[in-house]
Amino acid sequence: MGEQDKVNILMVDDQPSKLLTYEAILNELGENLIKAHSGKEALDHLLKTDVAVVLMDVSMPELDGFELAAMIQQHPRFQKTAIIFISAVHLTDVDRLNAYERGAVDYVSVPIIPELLRAKVRVFADLHRKTQQLESLNRELRTLSARLIATQDEERRRIARDLHDSIGQLLAALSMNNGLVSQETAKLSPEAADALDQNAQLVEQLSKEIRTISHLLHPPLLDEIGLLPAIKTFVEGFGERSGVQVAVEFSPDIGRLPPGVEISIFRIVQECLTNVYRHSGSKTARVRIVTSQGKLTLQVCDEGKGISFARQLSMSTTPNHGVGLSGMRERVRELGGTLDIQSSEHGTTVTAALPAVNVMALSV
Repeated sequence: MGEQDKVNILMVDDQPSKLLTYEAILNELGENLIKAHSGKEALDHLLKTDVAVVLMDVSMPELDGFELAAMIQQHPRFQKTAIIFISAVHLTDVDRLNAYERGAVDYVSVPIIPELLRAKVRVFADLHRKTQQLESLNRELRTLSARLIATQDEERRRIARDLHDSIGQLLAALSMNNGLVSQETAKLSPEAADALDQNAQLVEQLSKEIRTISHLLHPPLLDEIGLLPAIKTFVEGFGERSGVQVAVEFSPDIGRLPPGVEISIFRIVQECLTNVYRHSGSKTARVRIVTSQGKLTLQVCDEGKGISFARQLSMSTTPNHGVGLSGMRERVRELGGTLDIQSSEHGTTVTAALPAVNVMALSV
């Protein structure tokens, strides 16, 4: 076992001889053993060190084991710390109950069986180590997910720019060529003139489609004048294409937000309305973005058929249910906010709440 894989085991007893006994028994585990001769000394170690298991005597002067355990469990940082009591005096069922009520995970009576104590401590040390490893992997996964979302946003921005600049210019040149040829329609056969007219209509339609795709990939208004105008423009276009009437409500005091916040809010609105059109069957929807007490809340509501119970259960137990939902959750989590989905047979409401520190308007 490498040094970085070892966990800390805190041994608390006011009698040095007992601490030496615990040390002799637990040395075989190869973990970091820390000794404390009083409850106060144990608290000092806990505040400075990440401890996997606390092994403590119940009967100690000034601050006994029960009182110390209660103090440890009251601190949010130590609520998952495993506590094992050792006692040669408090042996009744009431004593054991008292220990478990104060956060103990096990209760060992004296005389100690070395193999048994080692086995108990090993279980909780391994559990703590695996929990740390899992938390580390989750942090790495969240970091990679955030990078992926940022990369996707940047790629969408690049493709939208290329569509607008490169393909848009080619279509403009094609339209001008059609205009030049149309001046010579007298020299063309009726079939050729009709085909030229159809070409002109196709070029115009293609230009509109390219512009729509470009705006959906990354609306230029988002960079130029901000979130709210970009959402209004998107909602208007969405209503025309889908037939869903969308009402919008914005707090008047919302100014420019950090770029990462603006693109995340826009993508959540985009994803929610797409889901309204594809799944809900609702002909109406409402987008609401308001600020209260320095916080920003985004709500997207519909009056559709709602989400089935089975799908709600899957969404609540499986964080990555669906690319769209996973993306929304990850964006909100990256901003330190929360995402809540409420659904019934009368409709669905998606609420994203973002903390003030991440939505502070940029100064002009």
